[in-house]
Amino acid sequence: MLNSSLSRRSFLGSTGLIAGAALVWRYTPEAVLAQAKAPSREEAIAALAARRAEMAKVPIQRTKLTESLELLQGPGGNVVVLHGADGLVLVDNFIRGAWPALETTLKAIGGSIKYGVDTHWHFDHADNNASVHQAGGTLVAHANTKKRLSEPHDILGMHFDPEPAAALPATTFTDSHHLKANGEDMVLQAVAPAHTDTDITARYTKANVLHMGDLFFNGGYPFIDLSTGGNIGGMIAASERALGSVDANTKIVPGHGPLGDKAALERYHAVLVKARDSVGKLKAAGKSLADAQAAKPTAEFDAQWGGGFVNPETFVALVYNSL
Repeated sequence: MLNSSLSRRSFLGSTGLIAGAALVWRYTPEAVLAQAKAPSREEAIAALAARRAEMAKVPIQRTKLTESLELLQGPGGNVVVLHGADGLVLVDNFIRGAWPALETTLKAIGGSIKYGVDTHWHFDHADNNASVHQAGGTLVAHANTKKRLSEPHDILGMHFDPEPAAALPATTFTDSHHLKANGEDMVLQAVAPAHTDTDITARYTKANVLHMGDLFFNGGYPFIDLSTGGNIGGMIAASERALGSVDANTKIVPGHGPLGDKAALERYHAVLVKARDSVGKLKAAGKSLADAQAAKPTAEFDAQWGGGFVNPETFVALVYNSL
């Protein structure tokens, strides 16, 4: 791991999207969920507002990656800023309430916003799209990100209305897209459904930096959004693809957690593979979700990986329900 400056408190505080996962998945199967009382629209809207307010309190921490790249961590998913004479290129943009702090940070870095890239549709990564657009940036993302942002969603006890036109990506793609700015060649690469069906990676070829968004949670079990196409097989395939494109010197930015490297991604990949295989055997043997959770198939990793927002029981449920 190349940088561990992000405190555990900030790591947990920056990931409000995940906080309700246990409540959603612990009591599956679906028959039980169908009988559960869902929050009212008003309650779900209030829950989102509260989550945004809570996350916006987390301070922004800056880490210099290269002379032209900075990593920003804090109130949402990790952000990378490419800066120079051509302007700023943002990959992700934090939670909506953090925009004033982000804007102040960007002014300190220097330059106007040229592009804003979304690694996927979730609000802790794309919540400030409209502000980026208003500041002059062209929004770029997977075509499915535009689709998902255009839809209403009810997830983890929160309600999301469709985003306004100003918050939707203007440039979309389904395979790959190239951006050139500030002497850097950026390759935006779509992956098959994994964390969601909207995921991309951002590779800075000259700097040897890879931003993986929520395809990579460094130091904790990942959330997998089954409601918009996520699945454990896709998560494993995405990490395998990334491992094939990096070397020992590559700086790898996760969606959440501290800056990583190839060794950190290899450890994460091993956890995902073992979890899939262990849970898969239990499910293939006819074990119910409750039985699979009781068997503690991830026990060997729980002390290191299970203390965050996705606890071991929830992670087993996410894996089980995506197999």
